[in-house]
Amino acid sequence: MSKAESTETTPSEDGVIQSVSGPVVSARDLDARMNDVVYVGDEGLMGEVIEIEGDITTIQVYEETSGVSPGEPVENTGEPLSVDLGPGMLDAIYDGVQRPLDVLEGKMGSPYLDRGVDAPGIDLEKEWEFEPTVEVGDEVGRGDVVGVVEETVTIDHKVMVPPDALDEGETTEVTAVESGSFDVTETVIELANGTDVSMHQEWPVREARPSANKKTPRTPLVSGQRILDGLFPIAKGGTAAIPGPFGSGKTVTQHQLAKYADADIIIYVGCGERGNEMTEVIEDFPELEDPANGNPLMARTSLIANTSNMPVAARESCIYTGITIAEYYRDMGYDVALMADSTSRWAEAMREISSRLEEMPGEEGYPAYLAARLAQFYERAGYFENVNGTEGSVSAIGAVSPPGGDFSEPVTQNTLRIVKTFWALDADLAERRHFPSINWNESYSLYKDQLDPWFEDEVADDWAEKRQWAVDVLDEETELQEIVQLVGKDALPDDQQLTLEVARYLREAYLQQNAFHPVDTYCPPEKTYLMLTTIETFNDEAFDALEAGVPVEEIVDTEAAPRINRIGVQEDYEEYVEELKAEITEELRSLY
Repeated sequence: MSKAESTETTPSEDGVIQSVSGPVVSARDLDARMNDVVYVGDEGLMGEVIEIEGDITTIQVYEETSGVSPGEPVENTGEPLSVDLGPGMLDAIYDGVQRPLDVLEGKMGSPYLDRGVDAPGIDLEKEWEFEPTVEVGDEVGRGDVVGVVEETVTIDHKVMVPPDALDEGETTEVTAVESGSFDVTETVIELANGTDVSMHQEWPVREARPSANKKTPRTPLVSGQRILDGLFPIAKGGTAAIPGPFGSGKTVTQHQLAKYADADIIIYVGCGERGNEMTEVIEDFPELEDPANGNPLMARTSLIANTSNMPVAARESCIYTGITIAEYYRDMGYDVALMADSTSRWAEAMREISSRLEEMPGEEGYPAYLAARLAQFYERAGYFENVNGTEGSVSAIGAVSPPGGDFSEPVTQNTLRIVKTFWALDADLAERRHFPSINWNESYSLYKDQLDPWFEDEVADDWAEKRQWAVDVLDEETELQEIVQLVGKDALPDDQQLTLEVARYLREAYLQQNAFHPVDTYCPPEKTYLMLTTIETFNDEAFDALEAGVPVEEIVDTEAAPRINRIGVQEDYEEYVEELKAEITEELRSLY
């Protein structure tokens, strides 16, 4: 049940509390179905039915339950947990069950919210300027766009026929069309089958919105992060995991993706992380510009904050709330990127609920259905042909927080079986202040082959070749480092010492990136490619000089090559790279 409906109807009392165990409440004589939303206790705390056995119904409550006692009433709404969908979701911040936190703060007069307070997910009274795109007599099917509302300066909100208003393949005639200012509950389109279309929809969070076809994604989600775009790309409609220990940079990487990924819509889910991390998002995003159009980043962003000090049960629902909002914008034909930080906290919420239910535990106490729940979440991502004929995508990027950085723990391992891109964060790199601390030896992307044609068409026709050269050099460096640790660098042959020098430039200039530098924070693919070709130019000229008899010490001691490290901070990088290549070539050739 959505907040819009709960403000208009008062459910009847039809059960009483039998026992309370943290966020899990048992009620007897409650006439309910699985996943029904109920209101628990005298304060009417929102909960959801998760188990029914005989006349005992088990409920997970989305608020603190201290003080709730056996014998208090439980009221059933008869509706599943749903979200309010419509204009106004962007530039908004919600909790895990889509309660707008700014609205509740205004209602309470304090940032500390009382239990039982509620509000619709979108403003039901605000008027929007509706511009129809259909006329009387037009035939429409489920999901078809019937009008447009300017939701923000960046995004046009497309008003659609609800997907459950018609059967698949069925069409009906438009009988009435309105134009002008309306609130989201008012009818703007009337259909011959009796459906009244407004700007407001509801959808159960645990049910995927329908689509016509799921396609193979072939366009990259360009992030502006060199190591991601250059070595381990993710597709629009792809799935990725960012596992790493505390302090390795998961959240900063997520923030960078949320800021600069070339998706149309960003859904950022702060799932069980510390409150100061969400505070940083709330403070930074309104001040940052979208690199694509110069508009504020918040104009394309919706935040769902369920931090570590919020009730644990709502943490379990926040992931579903986020993915349902993402699917709604996907149906409009937009590319949506969902950041979940972190799925480990989400899994821990499931573990706590499971233990309260006294279910048989799986590995490390997680429920036996952990893998299934993770799969259900990630499978809702993808590149889709929508039921209205448009195409859109949902990219799901989940941070994973394994205790002690142990990638063998259940959440990381089950996630790895599902996602196709793996960005492994390394505590050793973070300690050496190498950021982003993504380990290039452990990370991988299964999208490379299907994305290479795009990079070759849009950036350079030898993109894949250059990437493979960089990977080969880094692989060789890893092998040589083992020898260096035993006998020292000076014991290596000259050509291997030179390989280590080339790899050093790859690590320091190409793989490292300063998220807090105004220029280096975002690196377009063209710049990523030119940086790689500059390092390759040094490699080719250096080995030519070595073959000509120049000592490796003289080659390494050149003045031009260290300027490779400054390419990332150059705004006019094309001219800088061209001059630098010429200087490197001239200086090295002058040695022989």
